[in-house]
Amino acid sequence: MENELIFASASARGRDIAELTRALSEQIFDQLAHHPVDLALAFLSPHFARAAVFIADGLRDALHPRVLLGCTAEGVIARDAEIERDAAITLVAAHLPGVHLAPFAFDAEHWDAILSSRLRFDETLIAPRDPKIFLLLADPFSTPTERVLDAFNTHHPGIPVIGGMASGSARSKGNSLLLNERVFIEGAVGVALAGAFDLDVIVSQGCRPIGRAYTVTEARENVIFKLGGEPPLPQIQNLIEQLAPVDRALLNNGLFIGRAIGAERDALGRGDFLVRGVMGVDHTSGAIAVGDYIRAGETIQFHLRDATTAEEDLEMMLTPQTFFEPPLGALLFSCNGRGTRMYNRPDGDVSTIQKILGGVSLAGFFCAGEIGPIGGKNFLHGHTASMVLFRSVSQVG
Repeated sequence: MENELIFASASARGRDIAELTRALSEQIFDQLAHHPVDLALAFLSPHFARAAVFIADGLRDALHPRVLLGCTAEGVIARDAEIERDAAITLVAAHLPGVHLAPFAFDAEHWDAILSSRLRFDETLIAPRDPKIFLLLADPFSTPTERVLDAFNTHHPGIPVIGGMASGSARSKGNSLLLNERVFIEGAVGVALAGAFDLDVIVSQGCRPIGRAYTVTEARENVIFKLGGEPPLPQIQNLIEQLAPVDRALLNNGLFIGRAIGAERDALGRGDFLVRGVMGVDHTSGAIAVGDYIRAGETIQFHLRDATTAEEDLEMMLTPQTFFEPPLGALLFSCNGRGTRMYNRPDGDVSTIQKILGGVSLAGFFCAGEIGPIGGKNFLHGHTASMVLFRSVSQVG
């Protein structure tokens, strides 16, 4: 057992910090059979924004983790429950023999210097040799997330970055990010993992494609002028006319496009698209504006989104996991537009996950933007459930 990875998850509700810390640590120690904690990730509901430093100190004193990472969030996710309004803390802790952990923090005052220099980026990140994953938590008001992810994609190509944007506050400097003994109100924190473990990444964008794929033949910045040589708006109108009434009703949730990322046109599936919203149309030219920069030559396909589709998409992405031994632990970064804002029941995503994975130790939070890879590149998403599943090397067939 000393050389095996062990994960534990815990949650506690209430406002008494000492009682919460005691309850969380007892749950963790019971599940870890008192093995030492190497990595702990804690997610705090907004009720604890001003007390984050005391919670971090309490967890460190109780668990003595090599690395403690966490943030405040609009809602937190426990192993079996999505806690959207109550005061609560959720936690994943792991005993990780043979795993190298390299914590890092990005200072919001030095973004330009960090992101304009490979040397400065590497000095800040201090990544281990052959990292397998980066876990990243960031403040949405002070972090140029897309530039940060571009740097990861450039300097560490093919290595997944998983995480989310803190959502505990709707104002600048209102979020708290935890990294060991420090609490930040700006910037980003994270940890790189390398060594004796395996992982799977699930990025479920909750959409399904409709109609056929198109080639973008004319675009500038975020405006598409031509699809296959023709204005997109008449093609959208024709597509809508062919939709079944039930699908046409879903347009009330918006119309989306999927950018094909890292896949050949004749082999596209749901996991090959980076989904972005259609933001507006020009009825004179027939052009459309979308929530991303688009280049001529790209392949796109229109998408629809609703609760049923989101559940089906998550199930589809998770089903291949049933061919392997269950994962030991998981982290879930879900959009704050999901939960009961999307589903007509509580615990929408986590109930689907546990139904398929069978009781995996899990924690996470509702994000103001989710981070995860599509087609081998890391992106910032919306309305997405981004997950990482951890396994021992011997668990993968």
